[in-house]
Amino acid sequence: MPVLTEDRQNTGITPPPTWTEPGDDGGGRRDPEGTSFPLSKNRIGLWILLATIVMLFAGLSSAFIVLRGVPEWQNIEIPSILWLNTAILLASSATIEAARRSLRHERVGAMKLWLLVSGGFGLAFLGGQFIAWRQLVALGVYLPTTLHSSFFYVLTGLHGIHLLSGILVMSYVLAKALKNQITPAKDEPLQLCATYWHFLDALWVYLFMLLTLA
Repeated sequence: MPVLTEDRQNTGITPPPTWTEPGDDGGGRRDPEGTSFPLSKNRIGLWILLATIVMLFAGLSSAFIVLRGVPEWQNIEIPSILWLNTAILLASSATIEAARRSLRHERVGAMKLWLLVSGGFGLAFLGGQFIAWRQLVALGVYLPTTLHSSFFYVLTGLHGIHLLSGILVMSYVLAKALKNQITPAKDEPLQLCATYWHFLDALWVYLFMLLTLA
């Protein structure tokens, strides 16, 4: 039995709209989070963490500035090795940025090398901070010796803890890179690590100026 068919081409009938799932760009591709929100949950979490750290050190800085004016305030001599430590940390920012740039240009091997160098600089910085503490102890300057020494130990100690966490994150990113799980298309772990590291570098420069200009 013949079947009647209707040619709908060039009839002027508008085809029904094509529905896409959330996170689909219309070509069948979805973002890693499966959502159309411009920021991933990992990046949002990082910014919340950074805001928390800023509030912590802002409160301590405010207390430092207020107490610096009391009669009991006595300055301590800042160990000179902190200048070297600062240079090392700034160098680590340059190397982790080199890692990010290498990945952008698909030089994965160079990216791994720069990550390793950045982690080495971070460990060298922590070692230098420990030496600075030992120098103060050798001079008889302890946590409760003066208000200035108290802030010095607390501020450098807290920053050191956060930097150590940054080294652990960097180690995690390096481990993923060695497994070839970090690519130009899947670079979020490296991007977040670099952002956190640059933040800690900037935070240290601020703390160093605060402590030395006291």
